[in-house]
Amino acid sequence: MDITTNIDYPSDYLPCPLKDSFGLKPVSPLKTTQMSTGRRRQRRAYTFVPTETSIAWIFTDAQAQVFDAWFRDVLNDGVAWFNMPLLTPLGEKGYVCRFMDIPEGPTPEGGMYWRYSAKIELFERPILPPGWGYYPELIAGSSIIDIALNREWPKS
Repeated sequence: MDITTNIDYPSDYLPCPLKDSFGLKPVSPLKTTQMSTGRRRQRRAYTFVPTETSIAWIFTDAQAQVFDAWFRDVLNDGVAWFNMPLLTPLGEKGYVCRFMDIPEGPTPEGGMYWRYSAKIELFERPILPPGWGYYPELIAGSSIIDIALNREWPKS
């Protein structure tokens, strides 16, 4: 199962979420059954693992107005899925997200700014595509390969 949306976070007008409040919490895909022998049997229930995270923003007056209006009108008060760029160990990439509840805020921040915070759900866990786990040497050495290609590759 895959999900797509044509709704984008208005990143031309709003900043990306702050990194200080960002932390990923994957929802466990495991189903466990207690066996009569006392052992437990585990199996994978699904492959698209949703991930929850808390995020926060610092907005100016105008940005806070844009955010509130976008949340209400475009996301139907947070019901709709949307695309948002987030910084993860894979780098900055767009993820399909939705709000888990209405954001908290605005809270005054430093006299001229407003802080908003929210919990969002990422449709899919931000990790490498299936199959990469068989090649840890390529993942671990990817920065060396990237440097070599960018420095040494002949320019056409």
